[in-house]
Parts: sequence; structure tokens; C-alpha cells
Amino acid sequence: MIKAVLWDFGGVITSSPFEAFNRFEANNDLPADIIRAINSTNPDTNAWAQLESSTVSLDEFDELFASEALDKGHNIRGKQVLDLLSGDIRPEMVKALKLIKETRSVGCITNNVNTGAGPGMAKSESKAAAISDIMSLFEVVIESSKVGMRKPDPRIYQLACKEMGIDPSETIYLDDLGINLKPARALGMATIKVLSADQAIDELEQLLSLSLR
Repeated sequence: MIKAVLWDFGGVITSSPFEAFNRFEANNDLPADIIRAINSTNPDTNAWAQLESSTVSLDEFDELFASEALDKGHNIRGKQVLDLLSGDIRPEMVKALKLIKETRSVGCITNNVNTGAGPGMAKSESKAAAISDIMSLFEVVIESSKVGMRKPDPRIYQLACKEMGIDPSETIYLDDLGINLKPARALGMATIKVLSADQAIDELEQLLSLSLR
């Protein structure tokens, strides 16, 4: 029986930052997906991994990322990428979250950095307030920048389950990245790879036998 649903934030509750990355690349005559390519090179030890686990400062990240970009032949500062992180809120996902909360526990596991306002890394006061309202719906919020570990480390999923008092086998986990779903599945969670809000809600409805629209 499913007792809880755990959510990623960026790319699930909000639109994917990858969309903003692609716009930035197109506007600056950069190869499509170069930012993702940089972030996926040495993914456990690169600048991005160190920032999400709070082992480097923003200024250190800016320099480290610039060096990694230069290794691939491009001039991109880390702080330019950070400005692209806060996506648009998906209201249909927020509605689904609220409906699920009526009968199940809900929590959030997010890889984030210490920039912007709050877990959603918002850049404006209005968005920060909206994200704060959403975050208040979760019983538990696990932020990589605060706990010093990041997905896909299995320990971060185990921490969420421990704090919520649930077993992984009683849980659904949603994320937009397959690499983050793999350890959740290995722990026994049902998983949903979020490609779009409609698709994710369809799968949630099937797994929970609930109407979420």
C-alpha cells in the first residue's frame, strides 16, 4: 500500500531548468546541452556536485565551473548558470500535490544550492512567496545544500523516509532525472520519471487510484 509520495522540486513541481539552459545556449551561440554536458562530466566530484553539497562557496563554484567549461572550449561562468535555475511553477502539479496530501504523506527531496530564496532558489520576492507556500505543504523537505549529500546518494532517500516514518516500499518517488530514480527503485520505491505534468499525473492516478485533476 502506498502511504507516501516523495517529490523532486525543480523539473517536477516547477518547469525544468534545462529549458532555461537551452534558451541561454541558443542566445549565446553555444552548443545545445553544453551546460548539461559539463554538469554530467565527473558528476560526483565536479563543481556542480560540490556546490549542491555545500563543499564550495558560490565564488569558488563560479571559478570551478568556468574552468570546466573552458576545458570543453567554451566561456561560461558558474554564476551565469545559477541565474537560470528557478523554473516556473506548474499549477497542475501543485493541485495534484494538495489532493494527494489529503490521504497520504508528502515530502520533498531536492538537490539545490545556496542561492536565491529558499529550496526553489527563487530570484523574485513574489516567486519566493509562492514557493514558500508550496513548501509548507510538505511534511519533510530534504535539501542537499543543508544535509551535505545529494541525489543519487541512497542515503538522502533513506533520510527522507526516516524523517517521515515510512518504508521505501510504501513510497512513490518522482524526479525528472533517471539517474536519481535508480537508487530510489533499488530501495524499493515505485518511481515516476517526470517528462511532463500531464504524464506524471496520469501515472500518479494509476498508482494511487485517485483523481488528481
